[in-house]
Amino acid sequence: MLGWLERAMAGRWIAGPSLYDAMEIAKRINRHRISVMVNYLGEEFRRPEDVDESVRTYARVMKGMRAAGIGGAVSIKPTQIGLRVSTKRMEHNYADIVERANSNGIFVWLDMETPDTVDRTISMYLRALRNSSNIGICIQSYLKRSHGDLHRIVGAGGTVRLVKGAYGLVEGDTLMSRQAITKNYLELMEYLFAHSGRFMIATHDRAMIRRAMHLGGLHKRDVTYAMLNGIDNRYALRLAREGNSVSLYLPFGTRWVEYAYRRFMEAGHARLILHSLARNQRL
Repeated sequence: MLGWLERAMAGRWIAGPSLYDAMEIAKRINRHRISVMVNYLGEEFRRPEDVDESVRTYARVMKGMRAAGIGGAVSIKPTQIGLRVSTKRMEHNYADIVERANSNGIFVWLDMETPDTVDRTISMYLRALRNSSNIGICIQSYLKRSHGDLHRIVGAGGTVRLVKGAYGLVEGDTLMSRQAITKNYLELMEYLFAHSGRFMIATHDRAMIRRAMHLGGLHKRDVTYAMLNGIDNRYALRLAREGNSVSLYLPFGTRWVEYAYRRFMEAGHARLILHSLARNQRL
């Protein structure tokens, strides 16, 4: 259960409860030549009515982004569009969102969740990729299987957002130490620079970003550096001012507890609080 301090900090990472809040923050971010990935908060839905409401909201998000001229993408979670209800329902909803996104000129990112969802998520993405190039998918470096998944997706012409992962360690499925996860991230990143033309490096690890920039000098690639809104916005702003492509992950909605909890668990309560207080700057 999150206390008052965690609730206060969550407000730094989340645009607000409404779509209006997200659009206003997105416009502010865009003014600094930084794009956004808008996410409607919610996950692990098992009631069809919750799934349907989420899909309708993403339709409103994309319409709002187009009307406001927002530069960026939407980022959706498989379990919020039906994975826990049925694979068929999830795939139908994903196809609907991708179709709407194509008509609105908006890119769609497919988030990766817990290890048991990976196979269905990747399979759905690869099928959709046959008919749409305006879509991308997350790969998590904390999963032992990610090398094989990355090779498969890049080989099919997919676009990857590389993240470390924040869904808890599972014996047998995930790497069990921060050091091992970071090493794997570096190896996966090096593969992207060597074999992919367009991808996203999503990390707050400045040493990793410097390494990526070095690799960028060796391989001319279409690279975007992505961060979570509210964690290190000053650094994101600096990267953008230096001419890099930068994007901030911008969630909104009332279901903020799971998202905020993962942020705290990912970096440790005290370290993340101090980091955000010291470096965050609202754009």
